[in-house]
Amino acid sequence: MLCNFCIRASNGILSAFFKIFFTFASVYFEKMDAHQIVYSKNVVEFVTVASEYCSSIENVTKISAEANLQKMQKLVPLLYLKAAMLPKTERLLDEELEKYISELDYNVLHQKWLQLLNEYDSFYEVFDPSIQFGQETVTASISENLLDIYQDLKNFLISYSIGNEEVMNDALVESIEHFKDFWGQQLVNVFRAIHMLVYSNVDFSKKNINEEVQPGKGNPKWLDSFWGADEDTDNV
Repeated sequence: MLCNFCIRASNGILSAFFKIFFTFASVYFEKMDAHQIVYSKNVVEFVTVASEYCSSIENVTKISAEANLQKMQKLVPLLYLKAAMLPKTERLLDEELEKYISELDYNVLHQKWLQLLNEYDSFYEVFDPSIQFGQETVTASISENLLDIYQDLKNFLISYSIGNEEVMNDALVESIEHFKDFWGQQLVNVFRAIHMLVYSNVDFSKKNINEEVQPGKGNPKWLDSFWGADEDTDNV
């Protein structure tokens, strides 16, 4: 009887030990996996390109409109490539991540880009998920697209720079989700407009001072002119 009792007791102790062991082991390996992911080659390369993109958005006034667009022409497709190569991972924290870019931060940079592009800020949107099967033409804004992408990437970069691997991991998860659902499509859409402006020999020194420029509003006449679709109003 004593031996049976000892056996049952030892089995109970072993069971409790292994339960505790595997609980801590799972946490350890989960953190180890997070460490491997957030410092992996593809993630580090994405962080590098995202950082260059955000820096370019912030330093818009330091170079000309032509130079800014030529820089975006190279960064936008590279950013899409690096985002598409990010490894899958799962959330580790229950709480939502802090957002660092305020509406004021967004608006200040948005106005700088809008003033830089002026009347060339608007472009015809080809793909809009909400009306993809309709005939309606959608006019979008280059500056708004660029700043929407910037806002998401900058929040990611600040969270990643904190150094807490769980926060870094969840920031990566969120950025991947937003890339799939939101700013990945914006990258594709705005790249068309950037490409067209780069090769259209646009003179950004000529600005329409008689009309207040609104992002994505009105008829982007530069596009109509580029495609030969503008009408000669003098003959009407």
